[in-house]
Amino acid sequence: MKESGYYQAGVQRAELVTQLFSSIADRYDLINDLQSFFLHRYWKHRAVWRLRPKSGESALDICCGTGDVTEILSQNGLNTVGLDFNAHMLDRARLRAGSLSQSVPQPTYLLGNALQLPFPDESFDCITMSYGLRNLADFSLGLAEMVRVARPAARMAILDFGKPRDPLLRKYYFDYLTWSVPMIGQLFAGDRDAYAYILESLQHFPDPEYFMKILKDQGLQVQQESFLGGVMSLILAQKLNS
Repeated sequence: MKESGYYQAGVQRAELVTQLFSSIADRYDLINDLQSFFLHRYWKHRAVWRLRPKSGESALDICCGTGDVTEILSQNGLNTVGLDFNAHMLDRARLRAGSLSQSVPQPTYLLGNALQLPFPDESFDCITMSYGLRNLADFSLGLAEMVRVARPAARMAILDFGKPRDPLLRKYYFDYLTWSVPMIGQLFAGDRDAYAYILESLQHFPDPEYFMKILKDQGLQVQQESFLGGVMSLILAQKLNS
């Protein structure tokens, strides 16, 4: 299968990934449901639940996309900011926010760069990133920025694709990403290459243990939860009190 052309190492990635998400923004939620058999909804709710959110806390959802995790945080009573580098995705997020109950804090959406978060140090109690880490041009800098804006004792949840250790499961998983996911993208978004990018980016994406070590080296307490034998990975981290 030919490469999509969306994956590039280094600084060119941001522009190409922005183009990718602009092309699929209107169908992004639908295709996420189809390609994950609706499981991504459970994984995202699980990620927020593992943060032990407390009403009135502040939260930042980095690479928020169409705002589904941002919405979950708000529904838990958190004062939430959703940040993304793609204006089209943020338009979808703001549209869906209109259906939120007025009894919960209304989220704020900002256009911004995950590698240069526009917030002071120690600004948030909870920080999430769902399926955004793979898209960053610099993984270490992205994690460092998360840690920088986290308050003492803040909790962080990073949800993304994993790599199953079982060779047979890994083979079936990569076959699914190679053939089925791009086909869904072609049928429902008219863009096969945009979803072929998932496999390309995953092939260059380190194992979860790599990111856990980075966070541990920065003094955080870290644990991991896996889903479907490692198909999906949830990294949970807590910043220690200073």
